[in-house]
Amino acid sequence: MIFFVYSDSAVRENGGAFFADNYRHRYRFLVPTFSFFTHFLCANGINRYICSVIEMTMFALADKYKKADENNRLLSAYRPLPPETLKSLREYYRVGLTYTSNALEGNSLTESETKVVIEDGLTIEGKPLRDHYEAVGHAKAYDYIYQITEKESLTEEDILALHRLFYQQIDAEKAGKYRDVKVYISGSRYSVSAVSKIPAEIQKLIGWYNENEHRLHPVELAATLHQRFVFIHPFVDGNGRVARLLMNLALLRNGFTIAIIPAILRHEYIYSLEAAHTRPEVFTDFIASRVIATQLDLLRLMREDSDTVNDTVNDTVKVDASALSKTEQTVYAAISSFPDYSYEKLAAYCHLSRPTIARTIKALQGRDYIRRMGSDKTGHWEIIKELDQVITT
Repeated sequence: MIFFVYSDSAVRENGGAFFADNYRHRYRFLVPTFSFFTHFLCANGINRYICSVIEMTMFALADKYKKADENNRLLSAYRPLPPETLKSLREYYRVGLTYTSNALEGNSLTESETKVVIEDGLTIEGKPLRDHYEAVGHAKAYDYIYQITEKESLTEEDILALHRLFYQQIDAEKAGKYRDVKVYISGSRYSVSAVSKIPAEIQKLIGWYNENEHRLHPVELAATLHQRFVFIHPFVDGNGRVARLLMNLALLRNGFTIAIIPAILRHEYIYSLEAAHTRPEVFTDFIASRVIATQLDLLRLMREDSDTVNDTVNDTVKVDASALSKTEQTVYAAISSFPDYSYEKLAAYCHLSRPTIARTIKALQGRDYIRRMGSDKTGHWEIIKELDQVITT
């Protein structure tokens, strides 16, 4: 378990809500207690190397929580947003989250095809009918989470409703109903909850969430909700989709934005979930990175569209994109969208060799377009100069 709590005797504002003006504002103070915890472990015979790894991970998480809170503050500077802007942002993530969440599970629809299916009601030639049903169902479930963001607490019916909306067209008899058969997770060494224990485990999870919603950092709360739900695996299918919807529901309820997990990170996503059986902070760290990356993406969108905003938000220098070569623009765009990507991931995303990525990054750093924050292993890229127009891959 991650030992971060929020005290209600708050001395700092948690960024507020972004998607609706009436999201509640909370004041909390981050209290790190992991040093005491790791010292306790070491004093009781636990391997000191393991303790140091745990402590470094905790400190890295604390930095990411701080970064996520700061991004939330920057996003809040754009409020209040016009109703049309709020609507378009919700639709933007309706497509984005539906596409990425389904793609993680093998859905063959592209992002543009997903948009056509859920917004225009059209079918894509040559694509499986089930893939269309998954897109439509997920979009309906996505809409539902906005209906329950202001509810006093999370309920079992909320979880069942999310699955029912997603799975109704796929298998109406099993939609919104717990599985009655034993299932196995391919590639995992761990079993999921027994059929007879599912209702009790869900009630336990709901109780935990409602008890801790005002105590844990929103990122930890959302990541842990996702993780614990997947470990129960209450439905015969669709558990991953529902888990990611619940995670984003927790973020929205606590003033944060939607977090996107792109399909290109499927391996890291699955690995961190598997590791979370013994080291839950690994998955929390992964989700924290995705929260930050999605926030930065949204900040870029807002900066491009906003002419009247507090100067403290636009703290980067804008330059003409033509000052960079096509390769430099491609790498710059990738780093802007995925600041936590390694050289290897950037190479795969940009369809360039690793040496080319390394040379291009060195050139961008030398001209003060980007900089590296933190170590090569746990740090991230930060934009110094913002381009007016950037090509994308």
